[in-house]
Amino acid sequence: MGTLAEFQKITDTEDFFDFFDLAYDERLVQVKRFHMMKKFGELVDKAKGHDMGSDEKLLEYYKFALITVYKNFENGYSPSAADVWEMFDKPSACGTCSTSSSCSSVEEVSHGVHACVSQNTVSF
Repeated sequence: MGTLAEFQKITDTEDFFDFFDLAYDERLVQVKRFHMMKKFGELVDKAKGHDMGSDEKLLEYYKFALITVYKNFENGYSPSAADVWEMFDKPSACGTCSTSSSCSSVEEVSHGVHACVSQNTVSF
């Protein structure tokens, strides 16, 4: 296992498994990548602000979180339709917002659909 600094640079799903030296089914990861990383990200966020005592303990927590998420999907977990469609109700992050949930420039653009108005518009 590498360092916390190395972990924080990882962007690809497979690289998280490789970082922790975990075996995984490539097909399962290809199919469930988005949902796995969403759940894993939620668990990583939960660890923020908690003192784990050391980087090694924090990385062990992250490893356990990834194993937990992967095993749930391996055993047939499937997000509900509400979980999947919920992401469409939230605006996406833009260049001026740090996260979609903290965007202060969100306006309803049409029939309950919201968008970040600080994003550049594209015209054709």
